Amino acid sequence: MTLGAIELSILLPAFAAGLLVSATHVPLGTQVLARGIVFIDLAIAQVAGCGVLLADQLGFEPEGFAVQAAALLAALGGALLLTWTERVWPEVQEAVIGVVFILAATASVLLLASNVHGSEHLRDLLVGQILWVNPRWLAWTGLVYAGILALWFAARERIGRIGFYVLFALAVTVSVQLVGVYLVFASLIVPPLATRRMNRHRLAAAWGLAAAGYASGLLVSTELDLPTGPTIVWALVVLSLAWYLAFAGQRHPAAAAVK
Repeated sequence: MTLGAIELSILLPAFAAGLLVSATHVPLGTQVLARGIVFIDLAIAQVAGCGVLLADQLGFEPEGFAVQAAALLAALGGALLLTWTERVWPEVQEAVIGVVFILAATASVLLLASNVHGSEHLRDLLVGQILWVNPRWLAWTGLVYAGILALWFAARERIGRIGFYVLFALAVTVSVQLVGVYLVFASLIVPPLATRRMNRHRLAAAWGLAAAGYASGLLVSTELDLPTGPTIVWALVVLSLAWYLAFAGQRHPAAAAVK
């Protein structure tokens, strides 16, 4: 397969978006797995999506400040709610996360019920439009992610539960608008899950899997003319499963989780 200049001009920004999302979501995903709250990203991503859809219904520009603020406030509200429920009802936190997700998902449907393009908006929210990412948006996103990573690696032992949820909400809010809910979940969970038994270099391996998944998914979707987001999800899962089957037996089963 030979890629032309036009295809590269589309694929390279999309791949850059995937690398940016993976940079933050892989370390956050290891913490999500350690906490046993795997579906939190789906819930908060869906809540952030509701904020986007509500701002859109009110007539704000899709990439304007009001939409970003609405999405972030919605995600922070969901994150703080889950922080409170984790403290009050820790034994049913996963169930509460599921309820929050289904409420946010159905709220999205209700918000779009009177919109003639509602199904398209909902599809874009879930699947994303990674092929049409704006390079200028990537620069702003990179700055936000750099701040998140700096705080995470410098102070993750001190920020506590609320700090984790706030950072998580900020990362997910930006990522949902960049790549969609499905890729947010896959990027957060699949590579850390595949490398969970590793004692050493776990983050490096997970980042490598994420990068390979985005690259191969973009190439396959271009070659076969398939929807890009779902193809990348499948590429991430297939590569991660192959990695796990090839290397899991060589690692100690009680590897410590990266925190």
